[in-house]
Amino acid sequence: MNMINKPRVVVLGAGFGGLELSTLLSETFGDRVAVTLIDKGDAFVFGYSKLDVMFGRSTLDAVRMPYRNFMKPGVRLVRQTVTAIDPVGRRITTDGDVYDADFLVVALGAEYDMEATPGLAEANEFYSVAGAERLRDVLPTFSRGKALIGVCGAPYKCPPAPSECALMLHDYLVNRDVREDCEISFVLPLGSPVPPSPETSRALVAAFEERHIEFIPNRRVVSVNAARKVATLDNGAEMPFDLFLGVPKHRVPNVVGESDMAEDGWIPVNPRTLETKFPNVYAVGDGANTGTPKAGVFAEGSARAVASDLIAKLRNSGKATPFDGVGSCYIEFGGGRVGKVEVDFFSGPKPTGTYHEPSVAMRADKEHFGSSRRARWFGM
Repeated sequence: MNMINKPRVVVLGAGFGGLELSTLLSETFGDRVAVTLIDKGDAFVFGYSKLDVMFGRSTLDAVRMPYRNFMKPGVRLVRQTVTAIDPVGRRITTDGDVYDADFLVVALGAEYDMEATPGLAEANEFYSVAGAERLRDVLPTFSRGKALIGVCGAPYKCPPAPSECALMLHDYLVNRDVREDCEISFVLPLGSPVPPSPETSRALVAAFEERHIEFIPNRRVVSVNAARKVATLDNGAEMPFDLFLGVPKHRVPNVVGESDMAEDGWIPVNPRTLETKFPNVYAVGDGANTGTPKAGVFAEGSARAVASDLIAKLRNSGKATPFDGVGSCYIEFGGGRVGKVEVDFFSGPKPTGTYHEPSVAMRADKEHFGSSRRARWFGM
């Protein structure tokens, strides 16, 4: 490794993938490699924390991890917005500077395409931090009528989250003693809540039935009329609502779409190495088309694979460890109980899932998942 000109690694996006990759490179090389991590935000928030904020179980301040607390030798975290990506020249333009990379990793995630669903911008969505925070003030005003949880497109981040929302809403209304005056419906464009794990899906569907939550699979919300209070599904059916909780259609950020990296809405990669068609350019996380779910744990796993490849290349020795396509998701079942599904996407001819029944004990597991990463990345 030439110490006079340090190898330059530029990582776009400080989510699960970007944070873990930068941490691994820092642990391995310290300041012998120049890592620049670029993100337009000022803090990291676990996806599942948005449900806690929305239902008043936590505050936004309590779940935010400010990027100023991410301090790793050899890593510079820059708060700027990426305005152009040149994957051929590995040159990044932001609203504040231009960066040239020997190795470029795109981990900008998926953004919400509100315009793809007419009327959604005037209704409520719970997938953005701002949307979840807004709903925290809306939910206490809902005491009777129809609640509709509507997913506007697939794939979407954290596949179990809309199911969790339905079960947590049930609990929330029970605790306020208004559940009998309310109906809950859940529209999903997939055939089951967690397709790779039939056992997990069966458990969720049983939980819906037990709580009188109407589950409508294989249907997508295509428009929302907040004034008339109706949502239209992809088969033309109209569903009236008094409270709409939406999951927007997802897509790669515009800057990725304009870069010639994306095809059919996502970045094609080698699913094991996360390499794109451009030399020394990788993509990890929700924007990459790996065949695994769009969830933080898979972004983290793919970041570990990229880190091992970069370490082997920068050392000029050793072999990379490919991405195994294995990850687990915790699922809030209500009543303080948490379940878990472990999914393996690459080992067999088709994905397999292992279901762990919900228990109060599993909450400690979930809390450790969060606290261990908070400590690893932010020293908090």
